[in-house]
Amino acid sequence: MVYIGITDRENDEMDETLDVVRGSADMWIDVAYEGLLEGGVDAVRILPLAKKLNLSRTSFYWFFKDREELLSALLGRWKEKNTGNWIERTEAYADSVCEAMLNVFDCWFDDTIFDSRFEAAMRSWAQQSPEIAEQMARDDALRIAALTALFARFGYEPRVADVRARVAYYTQAGYVSTKPEEDLAVRMSRIPEYVEVFTGVRPKKHELQRFYSRRNFEFE
Repeated sequence: MVYIGITDRENDEMDETLDVVRGSADMWIDVAYEGLLEGGVDAVRILPLAKKLNLSRTSFYWFFKDREELLSALLGRWKEKNTGNWIERTEAYADSVCEAMLNVFDCWFDDTIFDSRFEAAMRSWAQQSPEIAEQMARDDALRIAALTALFARFGYEPRVADVRARVAYYTQAGYVSTKPEEDLAVRMSRIPEYVEVFTGVRPKKHELQRFYSRRNFEFE
């Protein structure tokens, strides 16, 4: 935008001021997230993101030192949402191991808890970056440890708890990686068997009813 009667420098300063009013760090992270999902980490670059936001490139530097700092913020968002929420679900109150496992299953069906597209995009990024691969390995270990602690809480021996945790975790990781075309009703119908495979215990009807109710799915 050009303001009549003032210098070019003043024009630039006023444009940057407007950018600050219109922009925010969260806006840049949001558009970086969209870029990552759409085109991978190579799509997360300042100029294309600025165009998407309809902001000048200089406004970016009010919030981030450089692209690396933005990528670090994106990594932090993934850790907070996916790993943080996963661990939170393993620690949620449950009367039985089946109910505890169904609490974790919420991550399978609710992107507001565990963003599967974000997860897949991060794993793709990890294939290009040893540093990100290392970060993901650490978070995988944290999630598996949380699942192991879940089983230990309900009396499973340490080795058994560890193996069951890994089976449950890598099953979900496989879903994220392969993105199977699966009807929701079909997947929901398999929930009792998944719980039994992972825990060795058949879930009770009332436990399944509570889970299906959270997912707004009609239980038969």
